[in-house]
Amino acid sequence: MPKEIQEIPISLIDPFPNHPFKVRDDEDMNALIESIRSKGVIVPCLVRPKKDGRYELISGHRRMHACKSLGLDTLRCEVRELSTPQATIIMVESNFQRDTILPSEKAFSYKMRLEAMKKHISRLVQNQKQGFDLGGEPVEDQLELARSNIARSYGISREKADRIGTPDGRKRKDIGGPVGHPIKSRDIVAKEVGESVTQIRRYIRLTELIPELLDIVDEGKIGLRTAVELSYINKGMQKEIFAIIDKNEVYPSHAQAIRMRKLDAEGNLAKGVVGQIMVEAKPNQKERIVLSAERFEKLFPKNLPEYRREEYVEAAMEYYARYLQRKDRGHER
Repeated sequence: MPKEIQEIPISLIDPFPNHPFKVRDDEDMNALIESIRSKGVIVPCLVRPKKDGRYELISGHRRMHACKSLGLDTLRCEVRELSTPQATIIMVESNFQRDTILPSEKAFSYKMRLEAMKKHISRLVQNQKQGFDLGGEPVEDQLELARSNIARSYGISREKADRIGTPDGRKRKDIGGPVGHPIKSRDIVAKEVGESVTQIRRYIRLTELIPELLDIVDEGKIGLRTAVELSYINKGMQKEIFAIIDKNEVYPSHAQAIRMRKLDAEGNLAKGVVGQIMVEAKPNQKERIVLSAERFEKLFPKNLPEYRREEYVEAAMEYYARYLQRKDRGHER
């Protein structure tokens, strides 16, 4: 089926609901603006029609922002009929082509994609019950593929994956979407994003942080594992933690975050306790390991964001420690 490309008035295009990726006026945006000024929109944006005659933008939020900055009235778009789960998955995966993605963007996009995949499975279950073939393909085959993928990509047990869309799982009606337009396997199967299941789970946990703390994570002032521990603390105490950070410019260590999470679970984390833990001297304040930028810069992958360097060093040291253990065991034999 040929693509339907149209010049659509920007005034009729709505952004994707709760779009998790930030559109920033930075050097990359300036370069995009200049490219569109001289060559136009080379790759069409992707939209889907809405019932009220408007359109929902799925892919191309930065391109639309650039066109608005240039004062253009229309946007070159491909128009496709897509269900909400289809649109969500495509929106997330198209944005993962970017070089730099903030922790908060990963957090909400992974969560949105997970929920979209759950809805897609629920729809397949409903269509299976009604005896439909989806796009000429047996529903059972696509259902098996979807369940296997969601279990593998997000670390969900197969038992739980099999309950999605059933009376034993979360109750929901058939979410719709035209039969005959399935989410193809290339859209369902998780693309390689360089993340383990554990990392994906950690990022999804970040959605439980208050916005103020999540901003600090994006700035690289709180590490991922520390942020995950903080995400389990109730929102009221998270606000207190941010207030202390904002006032004293001190940031919790991983060990401190673990302590506060444990106290919160026991019901013993009060404002005064948070203050005492946060302002106490940390081991790394007494003795810090400083890495020479000139010596180590070349060892980091070129496309590795600066805020992920600590995580990269930790993973490398863990890998090397396992190598030494295997080597020692070899000598013992």
